[in-house]
Amino acid sequence: MTHAASKAPSTVVARPETNETFGITLRILSTIAFALMGLCVKALSDTLPLGQIVFFRSAVALLPLVLFLWWSGGWPRGLLTTRPFGHVARCLMGALAMFTSFATIRLLPLAEATMLSYLSPVLLALLGWVFLKERLNTRRIGGVMLGLAGVAAFCLPAFAGVLPDAGGLGVALGLVTAMLTAGALIQVRRLTLLGESAGAIAFWFAVGSAICGLATLPWGWVWPGAASLALLIGTGLAGGLVHILMTLSFRHAEASALAPFEYMSVLWAVALGFAFFAEVPSLAFLLAGPLILVGAFVARSCRPR
Repeated sequence: MTHAASKAPSTVVARPETNETFGITLRILSTIAFALMGLCVKALSDTLPLGQIVFFRSAVALLPLVLFLWWSGGWPRGLLTTRPFGHVARCLMGALAMFTSFATIRLLPLAEATMLSYLSPVLLALLGWVFLKERLNTRRIGGVMLGLAGVAAFCLPAFAGVLPDAGGLGVALGLVTAMLTAGALIQVRRLTLLGESAGAIAFWFAVGSAICGLATLPWGWVWPGAASLALLIGTGLAGGLVHILMTLSFRHAEASALAPFEYMSVLWAVALGFAFFAEVPSLAFLLAGPLILVGAFVARSCRPR
């Protein structure tokens, strides 16, 4: 799971007022919404197919997203695009990342699955250098090295045969999720540089992911009970709120002020995993976590995107 499979771009051109405290509060609330989305996915993972969860996560998220776009003046004209194939590429990578992210949550403790998603900024720095000719300075090289060291620490138990088979597969899927998320974010940057609005990118991603989830219907869906339906709706609403709260936070505070709070999702994931699933962080998590989080923080850009 990654902000990536659920994260939309937070580019904002105009910010008429600056209220840093309010912006930080919104950013923290977005991390709580992200963790709650992971909690709902985890609770559903043993009862419903992944494709069905992806569909509801994306389709239900359209409701708060459309309301937000209407409120902010981006509906419906803000959805017009001159780069349909660019959106298709972004949707395919993002939707696939959502599938692998939810599979990672199914196989690993919630905190570990969340932690692995923070490898995407590390990989994004590398992909930005390769595909967008972005400068890979000393700071970003250091962030990449820290992130890779975290990956090694995470994978050591699997290589040593300590993890069960499902745990090793979960770590592998988490790494795939980070790579797909980084690729999707590269495409988001391309679309943004070509003049596509954040609203259009977020809306068409939700539509495309819903279609990808719906395409799994022939392979069997399960009629959800009342509790499962509530969790499915909660997954979608939380996913939509992540984007809205993150976007609003960038209207009130600089990216550099918000950056340290982005990683609070891991803390919420640890707390929710322990409270609802009796999950205790492993030694590999305690070793790899600081390396990955510091690497992600160092590798990311501090400029507003």
